[in-house]
Amino acid sequence: MGKMRVLGVGLALAGVVMAACASDNTSSSAPATGTATSMSATAGPTTAAVTAASDSGSSDNTTTDTAATDTAATEAGVEGTSPPPDSGPIDPTSIVADRPLQPGATRMHFEIGPIDVQPGQNNIDYSRGQIPKPGVDGYIVGIAPNLRLADGSIPPVDVIHLHHGVWLNASGRDSTSTGLPERFFAAGEEKTTTILPVGYGYPYHASDRWVINYMLHNLYPIDQQVWITYDIDFIPSTDPAAATIVTARPIWTDVQNGSIYPVFDVIKGDGTDGVYTYPDDAPDAYAAGPAKNTWTVDRDGILLATAGHLHPGGMNTDLWLDRAGTKAHLFESVAHYWEPAGAVSWDVAMSATPENWRVAVQAGDVLSTNATYDSGRASWYESMGIMVVWMADAATAGDVPAPDPFVTAVDVPGQLTHGHLAENDNHGGAPDTSYMNALLQPSEPAAAEIPIQGYVYAQGDMLAGDAIPTVAPGGSRSTTSMPR
Repeated sequence: MGKMRVLGVGLALAGVVMAACASDNTSSSAPATGTATSMSATAGPTTAAVTAASDSGSSDNTTTDTAATDTAATEAGVEGTSPPPDSGPIDPTSIVADRPLQPGATRMHFEIGPIDVQPGQNNIDYSRGQIPKPGVDGYIVGIAPNLRLADGSIPPVDVIHLHHGVWLNASGRDSTSTGLPERFFAAGEEKTTTILPVGYGYPYHASDRWVINYMLHNLYPIDQQVWITYDIDFIPSTDPAAATIVTARPIWTDVQNGSIYPVFDVIKGDGTDGVYTYPDDAPDAYAAGPAKNTWTVDRDGILLATAGHLHPGGMNTDLWLDRAGTKAHLFESVAHYWEPAGAVSWDVAMSATPENWRVAVQAGDVLSTNATYDSGRASWYESMGIMVVWMADAATAGDVPAPDPFVTAVDVPGQLTHGHLAENDNHGGAPDTSYMNALLQPSEPAAAEIPIQGYVYAQGDMLAGDAIPTVAPGGSRSTTSMPR
């Protein structure tokens, strides 16, 4: 056996999928400030009328702006690419983000920041203090997340992204996990847009206390400042349309619901024929404890909408209903990749239920969810499978029927939450010439330790052009991470 050469790749991983999420809870962000922008767009999301900005209750940096439609964000695909088949059906006739606003609704823009992100960072953190939100009571009928840089641009997802974010209402209590604040919205690098069916809304009080739990990934070797942004479609309680809104509540379903860090690992080759479904393919997923992917319906009601959250490698999440031992499939949220290589990318959108999807449920029914990943080409560590389901206790007047899923099939094809996004354009390809060709570099003895600082190797870094540390058969060397 020949000698082994130790390659320090530095930040070459910036253009490669990094599926693992560190659970390091070290804070690296400064206290965030926020801004709020209010746009009246009752005729649809492209209306450019501007109203007075709402007081966010936490920021005096209120601004106003005009509505704009980014045509790149609603394209059906990328010219010149042929996306691989999706794992399930998708209705191509509509996109959730393109739905018109509900009558009486205003689209409001909020953001928190600046948040400092360091090279290689993937820390979990929480917002500091009250975050920006509407200043009056009313109903939230839609929400969409994003990031921006100091110059106002949206960072490429393969450079900096919100790996996952959870919006929590500390003034409420979660329906499916005892003791937690109410989790009412979640998104990640797939940038899911949630819009409730017309006539339904999430009740909001200006006194509510909100928190965002987020994980930001910086895959580039420089410090950055980012702002987490979120657009909220809002109907004030004083608007006549609010009088007819029926309350919808978020039902958080998760394959690891209630866990401090709700993740699982997908090991290459596990499952069947290159496909791994959790928890189905993990007999010891919950050991002797209760199943974390189930929730017993607490009262009769109507399911209104849902979409899934996955990490790279993910193919789909599924929602099921069990009644007295009989299961019905309610919906499959499909990960649609524009990346030609398939499920190895952040260039993805999840499918969500169509506007007219309804399901009648009864107290005592059991909702469950599972998550399916591609295990044929790689292992995917610290994966997730989440579906936030919106539920009402009653239908609006004149609403579409809510069938019994044990009598009528309800698992219709979903609609993508958004089209291809311009910030996802990089699909890799040509080699990056800023990195040396390690195969052409000479060998040299490896130091006793090879320190890493700021994601740069002290010996053998591919950006520095050094000789390659070499370890003889039977030898060993350690690698240490230096403090910043």
